[in-house]
Amino acid sequence: MANAKVIDVSAVVDEAKVGTFVLRVVIVAAFIIFLDGFDINNIGYVAPAMIRAWQLPDASAFGPVFGASPLGILFGAPLLGYIGDRFGRKKAIFIACLIFSVFTWAAVLTSSVRELVMVRFLCGIGIGGVMPNVIALVAEYAPKRLRATLVVVMFSGIGLGAAMPGPVAAWLIPQYGWQVVFTMGGVLGILAALLCLAALPESIKYFVVRQGHRANVLRLVQAVRPDLAIDADASFVMRDEKHYTGLSPKHLFRDGYAPVTLCLWVLFALNLMGYFFLFNWTPTLLASANIPMAKAALFTSVIQVGGLIGGWVIGYPMDRFGYLPVAAMSVLAIPVVGAIGYVGTMSEPLLIVVLFLAGFSVLGFNYATNGVSGMVYPTAFRSLGSGWCFAVGRAGSVSGPLIGGVLIGMHVSVQNLYLFAAIPYLICAPVAFVFAAIYHRRLVVVADLGVPAVALSQEAL
Repeated sequence: MANAKVIDVSAVVDEAKVGTFVLRVVIVAAFIIFLDGFDINNIGYVAPAMIRAWQLPDASAFGPVFGASPLGILFGAPLLGYIGDRFGRKKAIFIACLIFSVFTWAAVLTSSVRELVMVRFLCGIGIGGVMPNVIALVAEYAPKRLRATLVVVMFSGIGLGAAMPGPVAAWLIPQYGWQVVFTMGGVLGILAALLCLAALPESIKYFVVRQGHRANVLRLVQAVRPDLAIDADASFVMRDEKHYTGLSPKHLFRDGYAPVTLCLWVLFALNLMGYFFLFNWTPTLLASANIPMAKAALFTSVIQVGGLIGGWVIGYPMDRFGYLPVAAMSVLAIPVVGAIGYVGTMSEPLLIVVLFLAGFSVLGFNYATNGVSGMVYPTAFRSLGSGWCFAVGRAGSVSGPLIGGVLIGMHVSVQNLYLFAAIPYLICAPVAFVFAAIYHRRLVVVADLGVPAVALSQEAL
C-alpha cells in the first residue's frame, strides 16, 4: 500500500483483517470476561451448601447475598467506565480484575450473611468495572464487518465462566467444602490481572481521542495493519466521530443519543431482572422440587451452555441485520422461562431442553445487548456509556433476586415463580423492537450511506 500522509484510524480498523494481533485482544478479553462470569455467578451454586453449613432457617435469607454483587456493579460499572475513558481501558481492566479477584477470595473468611453481603458488594464493583471496558476495547479493535460478531462472541465467554461453578460445586464441594469455589475464583482472577498487563494493548482509538500519544498510535496502527506504509510525519485522525470534551453523563442524552440511551437502560434493567432471578434461584428451586443438589447445579449450568451457543449464533445476524434478531430472542424468552417450573416436575430430559432454550434466548439477548452498548457510543465516552447501561441494569439484577426471595418467603409455588420470572421479557420485547428500528436508522442506514451520525472531528496527532 502506498505511503499515507493522513491516517484515518477508524478506517484502518474497519478495513483490517482479523490477524493475530486482533485475535489476541479478543482471546485475552474473553478469558478475563470468563473469570468475571465465574465470580459473579458462583454464589448461586455455592448457596445451597452455605445455607446448610451456616444452618440458616430459610433459603430466603440469602436474597441480600444474591443482590449484593449486582449492587456493587451499579457503582463499579460507571466508576471504572469513567476511569477507562479518562485513563485508558487497559488500566481500568487491570484495576477491576484486582478488585473482583481479591474480594472473591475474601469470601472464604466470612462466617455470616452480613459479612458475605459486604464482600460480595465489593467484588461486584470490580466485576462491573471489567464489563464496559473489555467491550469498549474489543469494539475499538474489531473491523466493522465483524464487529458485532467479535464483541458478542467475546462477551459470551461470561456465560462459559458462569457455567463452570456448577461442575466445580458438584465435584469439589463435597470433598473440600464451599470455600474451594471462591478460592479458585480469586486465584484465577489475579492471574487474569497479570495477563492484562502482559498481553492487552491500550485502545488505539483511545490514544487518538486523548491526543499526545502519537508514538503509541503509530505502533498500534502498524500492529493492526502491517501492510500499511506510513510516512514519518503522518498524522492520525478519526473522521467518523465528533470531538467531545469532558466525561459528563449528559453526553448520553445529546446529539440524538437520548432514545438510544433510554431504550438500552430499559432493556438492561428488564433483562437482568429476569436473568438474575432465573439463575440465582434455579439451583435452590430445583432442589426444593426434589432434584438432588448436585444434579440441580449441573442442570442450571445448561442455562449457561444455551447462552454460550446463543451468543455465538447471534453475532453474525447482528452484523447482517442489526438488532432485529436480538429482539426476536426476547420474544422466545417469554414462553420458555415461564415453562421451567412446569416441566421440572414432568421430565428431566424435557427440563434440560427448556433450560437450554431459556439460556439461549435470555443470555443470547443479554450478550448481544451488552455488546451493542459498546458500539453505539463514540470513543470519547464509550466505556462511560456502556458502564451506565450496566449500572442502570443493576436495578433489575438487584430486584430480581430480592423479589424472588420475597415470593419464596410467601410460599409461592415453583410453577408460579417462573411465570413471574417471564414477566420482564413480556415487557422487554416491544422495547427491543423499538430499539431495533433506532439501531437500524443510526448505525446501519447511516453507515451504509457513508454519512456520519454526528458532526465529524478531524483532530490530528
